[in-house]
Amino acid sequence: MVRKFAAELLGTAVLVFFAVGVATLTFGFKADGGSFIAGVVATALAFGLTLLALAYVLGPISGCHVNPAVTLGALLAGRISLRDAGSYWVAQFLGGFIGALALWGVFSTSPLYHRTTTGLGTDGWGASSFIHIGAGGAFIAEVILTALFVFVILGVTSKTANPSTAGLVIGLTLTVVHLIGIPITGTSVNPARSLGPALIVGGTSLHQVWLFILAPLVGGALAALAHRALFSTKEASPIGFSSTQS
Repeated sequence: MVRKFAAELLGTAVLVFFAVGVATLTFGFKADGGSFIAGVVATALAFGLTLLALAYVLGPISGCHVNPAVTLGALLAGRISLRDAGSYWVAQFLGGFIGALALWGVFSTSPLYHRTTTGLGTDGWGASSFIHIGAGGAFIAEVILTALFVFVILGVTSKTANPSTAGLVIGLTLTVVHLIGIPITGTSVNPARSLGPALIVGGTSLHQVWLFILAPLVGGALAALAHRALFSTKEASPIGFSSTQS
């Protein structure tokens, strides 16, 4: 369990540092060259490719959830025990904060960085959304996007799926989720990814972060229920989301 805890903490920290780092560079530092769509594509690829790599490296250890919503889906789908899920959640939220803290430590040395204006890739609605989506719309979007993401993970890590392609499918799915989600909310689908940066940035980001904790968890739960309804429980991996364990 210690190895699993360390893998989840490290994986979440790496995901936040690299992927949220790209988001901050493109939208905070305006490194997108004035093209919003270029920033969206770059950030979406950063999240997807980082998770793709982590899935193959950390999958054999912990299943590479690196996301409390994924762990909740695994718990409700019967893939993981409540005790292990609790340990994963602690590791993920701690890893998300460590990754955000390290990222802030790097960016804060730049004279161009200002915590309140440059931000740290946080999510939001209203004035914090590119399309100024309302809280209700943001909640629905996050639930749907997370449900799709977790549902795909549960499907491609079942015993009947092809384990060699699981990481690729998961990474590409996260990329697609970000392509539509970034203009809406910035895209969370991961409470640990949202809470870490929000704790450092504070202000509106911290006041709104509850939605990006609750909505992904609801989405993860719905995905697990849908998976249990559509697939036989005999097809599920009894351990977790590892391509070598499926």
